[in-house]
Amino acid sequence: MSRRRVMTNILLVLLALGLIWLGIRLFQDRRYNLISVLMALSACVPFYYAYEKREGSIRRMVLLAVMTALAVAGRFIFAMLPGFKPVTAIVILSGMYMGAEAGFLVGSLTAIISNMFFGQGPWTPFQMFAWGIIGMIAGLPVMRNVLKRKPALIVYGIFTGFLYSALMDVWTVLSMDGTFNLWLYLAAMLRAAPVTIEYMTANVVFLLLAAGPIGRKLERVRVKHGIFDE
Repeated sequence: MSRRRVMTNILLVLLALGLIWLGIRLFQDRRYNLISVLMALSACVPFYYAYEKREGSIRRMVLLAVMTALAVAGRFIFAMLPGFKPVTAIVILSGMYMGAEAGFLVGSLTAIISNMFFGQGPWTPFQMFAWGIIGMIAGLPVMRNVLKRKPALIVYGIFTGFLYSALMDVWTVLSMDGTFNLWLYLAAMLRAAPVTIEYMTANVVFLLLAAGPIGRKLERVRVKHGIFDE
């Protein structure tokens, strides 16, 4: 990965964190719609910039739209099971086969688009960041190779189930009085343990089911059209 792309990824994460901080401190979590839109736009910046710089930009956009639609649809289909959804698995596969920026974009857009139906709120930016960072990590060059091994993929599925819950518990604590308290955070994580286990289980199940068929198709498209190469 080039130094420019590394810096782009770092700036993307810092920008997302900065926007979340802005929403909490300056707007007291009341302008969550504005913050969510700004985060979505910031996630798109690398692709807007690359649109005229690389070949296959339209193919990139279409494939990103398809993966985002799959993740949103998966959240709807499993709506009756709050913690058991294929969203994280699809975001991980997006990062694995399309790169870090694509993983962040699919994750963040999935949160804001699906929440148009599930309900927007101050939690939306946190969901956008949580799913976005999970997709970004999966899209790092070293991770893309490692995660193609089934044991590593299972471990990452378990880890991201914990990570998603841990990041969302930050919002849980901040929503109480606007400040972060470590003991409240640990208590929130402990209380959320059953749901966290459900997240972990769902990630492993859906990764094992989807990694083969979806992974083969994404790899075929990537090789055939020469897009999303590092």
